Amino acid sequence: MGFSGWSTEAVEFFKDLQADNTKEFWGAHKAFYEASVREPMAELLQELSEEFGPGRIARPYRDMRFSAGKQPYKTEIYATLERGGYVRFSADGLTAGLGYFMMTAAQQDRYRRAVAEEGGGAQLAEVVTRLRSEGLEVGGGQTLRSAPRGYPKDHPRIELLRYRGLICWRYWPVASWLSTAKAKDHVAGFLRTAAPLHRCTAGWTSGSGQTLLTGRRPARPGNPPACAGGQPILRIVHRTGLANPSAR
Repeated sequence: MGFSGWSTEAVEFFKDLQADNTKEFWGAHKAFYEASVREPMAELLQELSEEFGPGRIARPYRDMRFSAGKQPYKTEIYATLERGGYVRFSADGLTAGLGYFMMTAAQQDRYRRAVAEEGGGAQLAEVVTRLRSEGLEVGGGQTLRSAPRGYPKDHPRIELLRYRGLICWRYWPVASWLSTAKAKDHVAGFLRTAAPLHRCTAGWTSGSGQTLLTGRRPARPGNPPACAGGQPILRIVHRTGLANPSAR
């Protein structure tokens, strides 16, 4: 079978898991999770793999050392794609992302020097402006409160210079198309549209840094998705929590 989206029951599963995040609930519904939540994600990744590379699904179990509230199970499922990309599904809807949640010090230095220069910096600013005009979110994952050391506060691209990462993402609330193959079209369309951001920064940020997206939490509209860390992505992933554009 090919990818056909996530059912309304899968949405309800995550709502119920939010309300009853226990071993008892998980044990009684694990088979449903595997068949109706994880399997559709695996099918989606398989269909995206030819264009965007193989994908990897994150484990459903939280690291209890860092789990706020000590809930043992993630109330979302997310995956990253080898050639850059992040996909997240939860009771809130669907999120896709691309970029770097946080760069290493060396990556950040190369990134800022390139942004400060007129050629590459102006080109990146144009890409960011165009992506935002097309309805995508673009942000820094984490942002300095003021100009980084050595750069003027009135630099024309001060917003980009203050970013400690660079992520593009889009969030879609639950809708009827989520339970159809059109969900794949939304994700693939986003990844193609956002690709210029990755191409624009790839030379500056090559090397080990923080990949985007793997999520801790869902991101609310206006907030970057969750990410994890080391290479490009956004992966979105990531550590953001590149989160649910729906909640932070």
